Amino acid sequence: MEPLWKLAYLLEPAPVTLILTAIAVTFGSAFRALTYGKEMERNRDLSEASITLDRSQALMIPIMSSCSLLLMFYLFSSVSQLLTAFTAVASASSLYFCLSPYVAHVKSQFGLADPFISRCCSKSFTRIQGLLLLLCSGIVAAWLISGHWILNNLLGISLCIAFVSHVRLPNIKICAMLLACLFVYDIFWVFYSERFFGANVMVSVATQQASNPVHTVANSLSLPGLQLITKKLELPVKIVFPRNLLGVVVPGSTATDFMMLGLGDMAIPSMLLALVLCFDHRKNRDSVNPLDVPSSKGHKYIWYALSGYAVGLITALAAGILTHSPQPALLYLVPSTLGPIVIISWMRKELAELWEGTMPNLTDKTRLTEV
Repeated sequence: MEPLWKLAYLLEPAPVTLILTAIAVTFGSAFRALTYGKEMERNRDLSEASITLDRSQALMIPIMSSCSLLLMFYLFSSVSQLLTAFTAVASASSLYFCLSPYVAHVKSQFGLADPFISRCCSKSFTRIQGLLLLLCSGIVAAWLISGHWILNNLLGISLCIAFVSHVRLPNIKICAMLLACLFVYDIFWVFYSERFFGANVMVSVATQQASNPVHTVANSLSLPGLQLITKKLELPVKIVFPRNLLGVVVPGSTATDFMMLGLGDMAIPSMLLALVLCFDHRKNRDSVNPLDVPSSKGHKYIWYALSGYAVGLITALAAGILTHSPQPALLYLVPSTLGPIVIISWMRKELAELWEGTMPNLTDKTRLTEV
């Protein structure tokens, strides 16, 4: 156990930036999920409707995650180039999904002409959409060439936002089931996997670098500028910040030391935040008298969940500093986010409504309208 004064390291630029970024990403993911659902309701476009998990799907997530973790632990070097190529395509698509609302807003504000130029995969593309797709592809290409941590974070954040927008939870019951399973999953793979597999599987997979297929192709073709292309890549499955961020020298660290947080530690809590944010939105929308809705007077569930996330994340980082060992972040994030929501909703007599999800979601309402 390290002395308590070392908790002062949490006030350094790297951990502060990590905490603020994670909080912003979790809230941004939940907010984008809400706006995406409203877009689908407004456009009545069920072809792109999000997936709502049922009980069996929620139970399969930790099982499939464990299988994927073991697969990458044993066969990572064999599949790393294929994994990098798949990640590049998913990152470009996710980045396009995240940036398209802002581009559409700018287009409407300035009245820009945007004619259709082509049709691909049963969808028509406009000129601005084509340029945006080229921009996203260029950012991914820059990441493939440089492997810079800022680009890695940008792509990881976009993947997190896209995942939370397209994969949803119907109610707190399914959410609690998923979080409880992932709570056990995270603890096992971080604390106990070494006893069974000879190494910390979670940490090993999280810190492995993938082979860069761009470097492999350039090397085989003897292309110029080969030395500018990185051989290994950190996949955007986590956000990372150098410990010497802003030039601050941290005792015992080097220029290659990074603080990291897995995307799952943002995406999974964000699914809960998206659920309660949609609940807050529906209560405010369906309420005739605002005095009938306690959460409409500035005490919305989203703020309790977001505050709990911040507390849990800081606690996880503090535990990592004091124990000088990797920590399963969900060990702290699950109780700190789910706990306040359950307790407060029970006090407000809204737990049954949240637990069973009696209020129809946005896509369900669209489906009923069309019928």
